[in-house]
Amino acid sequence: QVQLVESGGGTVQAGGSLRLSCAASGYTYSPTCMGWFRQVPGKEREGVAAIYTDGSSPIYADSVKGRFTISQDNAKNMVYLQMNSMKPEDTGMYYCAARSGGWCDYWPGYDFWGQGTQVTVSS
Repeated sequence: QVQLVESGGGTVQAGGSLRLSCAASGYTYSPTCMGWFRQVPGKEREGVAAIYTDGSSPIYADSVKGRFTISQDNAKNMVYLQMNSMKPEDTGMYYCAARSGGWCDYWPGYDFWGQGTQVTVSS
């Protein structure tokens, strides 16, 4: 059974940084894509960043380009999201997700999800 466990959330002031981690386990076959999503109450979950597990170019939502960096350590089955120059609008529950096959920027296609980690950015 696939398990994704996020960590690293917390509260940070605007302009600060946080690093989220996602530990993946239980795969029969390696996923094609790993991604980070976020959701705030009353809004749909949105894709923030994604990466092909073969090391191809990462993908970012326009709202985080130049500020967030997704990376992976395949040997450790870990995915990270480095968030810099954070803004209050970055506040939300952040989820790690994975999918097998397809395009990593097709956000509805993700099959496996973690429980989420809360990120709060104060102004």
